[in-house]
Amino acid sequence: MAKIGMFGAGYVGLVTAACFADLGHDVVVRDVIPERIELLRAGEVPIYEPGLDVVLERNKDRLHFTLDIAEAVEGADFLFVAVGTPPTESGDADLAAVWSVIDELPSDLPQLPVVVMKSTVPVGTGMHVRARLDSRGLQGVGYVSNPEFLAEGTAVEDFTRPDRIVVGAFDDADADRVVELHRGVETVFVRTDVASAELVKLAANAFLSTRISFINEIANVCELVGADVVEVARGVGLDHRLGSHFLRAGVGFGGSCFPKDVTALKQLAGNSGYPFLLLQAVWEVNELQKRRVVSKLQKHLGPLRGKKVALLGLAFKPNTDDMREAPSRVIAYRLLSEGAEVRAWDPVAHPDDLKGIDLFDTIEETVRDADAAVIITEWPELVSMLTAEIRDSMARPVIIDGRNLLDPVAARAAGFVYEGIGRPRHASPAEPELRNPELQR
Repeated sequence: MAKIGMFGAGYVGLVTAACFADLGHDVVVRDVIPERIELLRAGEVPIYEPGLDVVLERNKDRLHFTLDIAEAVEGADFLFVAVGTPPTESGDADLAAVWSVIDELPSDLPQLPVVVMKSTVPVGTGMHVRARLDSRGLQGVGYVSNPEFLAEGTAVEDFTRPDRIVVGAFDDADADRVVELHRGVETVFVRTDVASAELVKLAANAFLSTRISFINEIANVCELVGADVVEVARGVGLDHRLGSHFLRAGVGFGGSCFPKDVTALKQLAGNSGYPFLLLQAVWEVNELQKRRVVSKLQKHLGPLRGKKVALLGLAFKPNTDDMREAPSRVIAYRLLSEGAEVRAWDPVAHPDDLKGIDLFDTIEETVRDADAAVIITEWPELVSMLTAEIRDSMARPVIIDGRNLLDPVAARAAGFVYEGIGRPRHASPAEPELRNPELQR
């Protein structure tokens, strides 16, 4: 079995390290944040990801956590770079953490490891890393682009049963080593050049984002003509050329990947002299979709000043506590700007930076005396909220279902004023496959 040095104990690095340990490899995880390393050494998991704690505990003898780069590289066969690459003010990826890892590698490595890039980086980064390694006398160190496709909430399963594993290398021997490292994972291996591998991740997330914005535009048309976006999506999704994934109308996409990768690809194209107009439209549609919730509330409540609005769900998707680019942020602050009193609930996301918003521990507390409730994240706990107790506790039993999670017929039969996204008053319950968050990853 191999020894792996993992640079970065954030979401991608930690999940990848744990799953490689599960394959029998020894992994040393290095991070620069002392508090994070101390938590991991104490057996605590600093992120919320279903199943990750079990994998970490099962492989605690093969996992080691350190602040020392020498410990991470000593005897390592592979050096994985899994650090953050957040967007800068210009929209370009910030590669400071990537270059920090590359520049800190000792120039007298006794072994010849393969540097494996897990971080999402612009096309061309691999060539620059290769040149930087060569200039430091590390010509024998290999380089492979191996982008990650882990969806928050299902990341462990995504690693063990992936749709594909992309391996882009300058040298076939390096690609062979990375493929062999994944022995035990049954999937299709896409072997290609480094630049193509780098672009696969950006293109995949940009295309999924495009599908979301497209179905949201269809939903907005449905509201004007009386059609039902759930039925439209069902009919479209049955076309074998298209499929039903990510054809689910809502309040828009968020998280750490889609917004960043749409911006990165648009920026990459622009820097190369090509205006990627489609992605500009995808972004604009997504931003407007979040704000349409406010107009729906105004339709039912009139001016929002002094109204109490309950936001149900804060994380950008269920089974995660990730608040990065979450639609709830935009919706909450738009409501505050309209003078509304905003309270919120989420079972795992408890952000301390949402100023002016009251957080509650239960759905019942959150909606009590509220003039309206807005479903923002499709947590399964919300499916059972259509009770007489919740209806009677609200000042006005208005539900804006931003994820089309509830059965419209049942909601209205229970005495609620219900409005979904792109659904007419006569809408029937959503088909299970179109309501299941697990299918909308």
